[in-house]
Amino acid sequence: MRTFLLTAGLGLLLSGPARAEVKTKTIDYEYGGTKLKGYLAYDDAVKGKRPGVLVVHEWWGLNEYAKKRAEALAKLGYVAFAPDMYGNGKTTEHPKEAREMATKVRENVKTWRGRAEAGLKVLKEQEQTDGKKLAAIGYCFGGSTVLQLAYTGADLAAVVTFHAALPAATADEAKKIKAKLLICHGAVDPFIPEDAITKFKKALEDGKADYQFVSYGGAQHSFTVPGIDKVGVKGLSYNERADKRSWRAMQAHFREALGGKK
Repeated sequence: MRTFLLTAGLGLLLSGPARAEVKTKTIDYEYGGTKLKGYLAYDDAVKGKRPGVLVVHEWWGLNEYAKKRAEALAKLGYVAFAPDMYGNGKTTEHPKEAREMATKVRENVKTWRGRAEAGLKVLKEQEQTDGKKLAAIGYCFGGSTVLQLAYTGADLAAVVTFHAALPAATADEAKKIKAKLLICHGAVDPFIPEDAITKFKKALEDGKADYQFVSYGGAQHSFTVPGIDKVGVKGLSYNERADKRSWRAMQAHFREALGGKK
């Protein structure tokens, strides 16, 4: 039921004129011996190469929500690839299990970053993708993931996070960041301490990273996820205003970093 609500709500929010040309497919790949199942979306009506966007899922795994976000980006003219950070396309609707799966990945930073890099490689290799114009976005756990990817010095023009945990970069990592960063944060997110935000910003300032940090008033964690309130976890709440504003902010950020009129 929760999955249906999330998918239906997001579909209404992001829907525009019908674009039957959007194609999707599952792509099998692997990292470190673990089989992964990612999700590719692109508009077949668009000719030639176009910017590619990596779309990293929340701690629930590569579910319908992440796929719908990839499809929405495809409708905007991008090639979107949602990687599988857990393996074998595993997903869950139980908060405890989601926390365990995300924690297991985060405990091994090499694997965490390696799986993200593997997903970026798949995106870059698609025939529709302009490999010189790459971006990455992520939600919750996925937001932290794309930050980790940026900290490796990956060839990304833009990175956008939505209600992400905010791991601070080391001094060396901050200097490696090539992407323009946009951090979309819930102003009353109870899971992200002010101290963590301060350390996160200081590391970026010290490393002279190009970043924007936008706080949305009244927004808690998971503010972009329609139906998330049904989960019954205090602090997880959808905020339509923040969702729409952050999506528009992402598009403006992409126009600046990637070019074009999307």
